[in-house]
Amino acid sequence: MQLHPDWSFVADTVMGGKSTGGITQERIAGREAVRLTGQVSLDNDGGFVQMAFDLREDGSTVDAGGWTGIEIDVIGNGDVYELRARTDQLSRPWQSFRAEFTAPETWTTVRIPFADLEPRKTDATFDPARLRRLGIVAIGREFTADIAASGIRFYR
Repeated sequence: MQLHPDWSFVADTVMGGKSTGGITQERIAGREAVRLTGQVSLDNDGGFVQMAFDLREDGSTVDAGGWTGIEIDVIGNGDVYELRARTDQLSRPWQSFRAEFTAPETWTTVRIPFADLEPRKTDATFDPARLRRLGIVAIGREFTADIAASGIRFYR
């Protein structure tokens, strides 16, 4: 099931951090894509830049329980990023379910099974029937983020 995200940019500056960046719509290696670039800084307890979207405009949930996971067409700088998922089970902005992946320097389809999503700062168990938001995050260490996505979808 192909998703049609309205990506938005979020950085640690919402909590006082010093990371910088943005997202742009670009044609990269022959594909239309949304590109996240930035400098991840650990200054002032920061450490992330992110592009994310709500699955529904009103922020309500989508039942993805009939699917196996999330598939993303990505290209990047060879660094490690995280897919972050949020459900209506989570009440704090720092809570999520996450999985790491590498963004190679050529277009690649990355598959992340729902079973691989690990809880972060929550005791909840990931429930794909309660999925609300997805994000691609550069986080946790000082580095230059450069990753683009040309497609994102649920797969069986």
